[in-house]
Amino acid sequence: MAESRRGEGKGKDKACEGAGCESDDSETRPKRQRKDRDDEVGDPLSVVGPEILEKILNFLDARSVARCIVVSRGWHTIATSDRLWAPRQCSELWADKAHIPRCTQVRGISRLTAYSLSVMDGKRARITREDLCDHVWDYRFKSTAPEYWRNLDPSWELTGPPMRRYFHQDGMHTADPGDKVWGGHECSYSIITSFVGDGRIREHYVRINRWAPMTVSRLEDWSWMMSNDIYCYTSVPDANKPGGTGPLFPVW
Repeated sequence: MAESRRGEGKGKDKACEGAGCESDDSETRPKRQRKDRDDEVGDPLSVVGPEILEKILNFLDARSVARCIVVSRGWHTIATSDRLWAPRQCSELWADKAHIPRCTQVRGISRLTAYSLSVMDGKRARITREDLCDHVWDYRFKSTAPEYWRNLDPSWELTGPPMRRYFHQDGMHTADPGDKVWGGHECSYSIITSFVGDGRIREHYVRINRWAPMTVSRLEDWSWMMSNDIYCYTSVPDANKPGGTGPLFPVW
């Protein structure tokens, strides 16, 4: 008797499978629907809407806003909006910088792109001809320079501002008229860069005539410094220069 009932049960199961019964799906479907509703309700974008979320993101720092880009397509649209990046994020980044990269001032690029290019360019330690020629340079002697030369430096004697130097696209290097150190002689400059096998920079320096090479460094305010054991060049801040400064395309 029991065996016959078990046989009937197996037969019903087989018949149900053959008919394509959805008893299991009907049980799991409400669970999936509840999960979808929970996900939808839990997303701040669905709760407060895009306008309110954009106002909330305005209170975050740039790194936190950048992380919001990968949450979803909806968040991506809001977190990459020029309305969000232009008023505060880019302005705060550039506020205390000596130079604004030219590649970030190209018409048509998003403010997020401008911000990203600014951060990457600020870490660049490879100087270009455009960098040299776009800036005016303060020129000072170091304490290791001969006393005769230091006595000609008004910044050492506290009798005036530092001497000024200028680089030109034709490779020439000049100073202000009447500069006692300059003496009116002709000067040219060269930028030397060598690489190792994997593309990393092995050596990078700027040289005036045949004088000692100057190593190149980048300061926290994105200004440039070039120096050797005798003298030092420092780029004069020009963040308000229209169109920015430096190379038009990113250089690494």
